[in-house]
Amino acid sequence: MSQASRAIVLFSGGQDSSVCLAWALERHDHVETVGFDYGQRHAVEMAQRQVVRAAIAQRFPRWAAKLGEDHVLDLTGFGAVGETAMTTERAFEITEKGLPNTFVPGRNLVFLTYAAALADRRKARFLVGGMCETDFSGYPDCRRDTLDALQTALNMGMAQDFVIETPLMKLTKAETWALSKTLGGEALVDLIVADSHTCYRGERGELHDWGHGCGDCPACELRIKGWNEWVAAGRPELVL
Repeated sequence: MSQASRAIVLFSGGQDSSVCLAWALERHDHVETVGFDYGQRHAVEMAQRQVVRAAIAQRFPRWAAKLGEDHVLDLTGFGAVGETAMTTERAFEITEKGLPNTFVPGRNLVFLTYAAALADRRKARFLVGGMCETDFSGYPDCRRDTLDALQTALNMGMAQDFVIETPLMKLTKAETWALSKTLGGEALVDLIVADSHTCYRGERGELHDWGHGCGDCPACELRIKGWNEWVAAGRPELVL
């Protein structure tokens, strides 16, 4: 990797994006983060983003020197368009299209387009996201073929050479826990458990073995399932 390697991580403060931030800091020379306020009902994640960033900088000095600016972009207008369970108070269910009603149509496409515009200004080539098509909620914009098509469009439309990196794309949630241990040992695992936020309901009460959350929303269910599988396997590292 070039010494001039600059990356922007799509950073929500959740488990996946926190692991991606660690992955990018290990791999790239300079890493900035971008968060999106789209009116999400679990808005607590916007606060936890800063907690995770600060904890990573404090506990991992080798990464702190690489961690650059954080950017927050206002996309509340976009979030209001979808009227999904992510932005309005409604029960979690499957829609007539067979997709969870937590799916925000085009969210990752919009996020990456904004991130690319930011990257153009910040002279960053790499866009890092936590999209995954192995353990995911059925979102079509998490698939690698979708992101490959978007990468082509962004590069054509901006006359750039962006690379969309998705280190979790082929991993299960259990393997994502294993990757966090590979990158930062038990210290990073503990940080992600305590400080990252996944729960769609925004629950930050009791700290469970797997972290904070309601325990029964779709995001919590995936996180718990992955944690339990990883622990049952002996809390291994991921062989890269």
